[in-house]
Amino acid sequence: MKRLLSSLQLIPILAFASLLAGCKVGPDFKTPEGPATQTYLPQPSIKQTVATPAAGAAGKSQVFNYGEDIPAEWWRLFHSKVINSLVEQGLANSPNLAAAKATLRQAQETLRAQMGTSYYPAISANLAVQRQEFSNATFGDSGSTLFDLYNTSVSVAYPVDVFGLQRRQVESTAAQMDYQRFELQAAYISLTANIVTSAISIASLNAQLQATQALVKEEEQQLNIIKKQLNLGGVSGTNVLTQEAQVAQTRALLPPIEQSLAQAQHSLAVLVGQFPGNMQIPILDLNSLRLPTRIPVSIPSSLVQQRPDIRAAEAQLHTASAQVGVATANLYPQITLNAALGWSALSTADYFSNQNRNWNIGPQLVQPLFQGGSLRATRSASIAAYEASFAQYKQTVLQAFQNVADTLTALENDAKALQAQSAAETAARNTMRITEKQLALGGVSYLNLLTAQQQYQQARINRIKAEATRYADTAALFQALGGGWWNRGKIILPSPDLSR
Repeated sequence: MKRLLSSLQLIPILAFASLLAGCKVGPDFKTPEGPATQTYLPQPSIKQTVATPAAGAAGKSQVFNYGEDIPAEWWRLFHSKVINSLVEQGLANSPNLAAAKATLRQAQETLRAQMGTSYYPAISANLAVQRQEFSNATFGDSGSTLFDLYNTSVSVAYPVDVFGLQRRQVESTAAQMDYQRFELQAAYISLTANIVTSAISIASLNAQLQATQALVKEEEQQLNIIKKQLNLGGVSGTNVLTQEAQVAQTRALLPPIEQSLAQAQHSLAVLVGQFPGNMQIPILDLNSLRLPTRIPVSIPSSLVQQRPDIRAAEAQLHTASAQVGVATANLYPQITLNAALGWSALSTADYFSNQNRNWNIGPQLVQPLFQGGSLRATRSASIAAYEASFAQYKQTVLQAFQNVADTLTALENDAKALQAQSAAETAARNTMRITEKQLALGGVSYLNLLTAQQQYQQARINRIKAEATRYADTAALFQALGGGWWNRGKIILPSPDLSR
């Protein structure tokens, strides 16, 4: 008995020694080298955008600070209590974020299960009690024999990972866990960015709706004036009909804006985890926002470490690399150490006596000899899958740099567009006021006023859209740079805004 126990105690020691002496076949994963570029744009880096003082907070110049870190709660740079509250609600209630968290926990437990079966022996106990009867005629006698049979055993099985099969499988599962971890970060960034841009869109549509309603009111007032002039014989009935048509056309612009506003509000409700019918969307005034004027921009070499989609693609590449190792290890012998100790008796009285004891111990080796080429084909398929994952990783990196380049360029052009739209609105408003005075004096026809009104209405809405675009593209840049998730729990103070 002692000799057997001593032998059983040696199994983990022998297995551990074999593990240390073993090797891992297949490629060892290495993080891909950083991108061979030092800039996001082909032209010199954008330093600062133009300013439009007439546009207020939305018209301030933005300075790009290359190499500065990004705060995790970047949306607070807009200084909007409404947006801050909406983001907090979304982070607390979003089903998509909850699903990503649960999927990560699933991956973590799967890794623990994989490590348990790969690194530790499997020990199982068996207890069986049987009542049996067989005929003595089997042995040349008459009659039958009825008896009870008691069996108890403890078995141990330990895979000796000589060629690294188990370790490669654990490596692959760990990489899958990393993938889910970065998918969670991507869901976090996408949620916060979508909430911010949806809130900005709602503020923009509210402003457009108010501008259009104000224009309808002005046109209705003008219609009343023309009707009075008609009664006095100063104008013809055609002028009244023309103005009525203009009022009707402007009113027709309201339903599409209201529909877009409703859809944006419904979308925002879902983003923060609420039913559209149960949520009162807070009123967000576009003029209450403050445009971030000091924009931190990560250096290109840091982007591959910050973007969750790049890190997730890297984790998938790691998984593919480990699977090549698994397929390679399957070509080699698989060794398992097995041992069992048990007792069998017809009664419990002398159940654990030495004469009723049985045991076995020994290694088991399985070497594939002929599988119809399936093992080598599987390895070749794993190599092809790795090559595909590597190509997908490179494509993800390229698209990430495109996102940053697009948003940097957009912010520069947004500032120019707002400057132009603000100037166009001022000119259109002045033209409309002058035309109104000229019409009152009889210096121009009514058609001139209609044209001036239409131009002003369109210029005002275009200016509002340009303001909202600056805010939205600023949020898009923070998202394109990775959203600052790595700084969660840290306080990153932006550079002071000396223009305030």
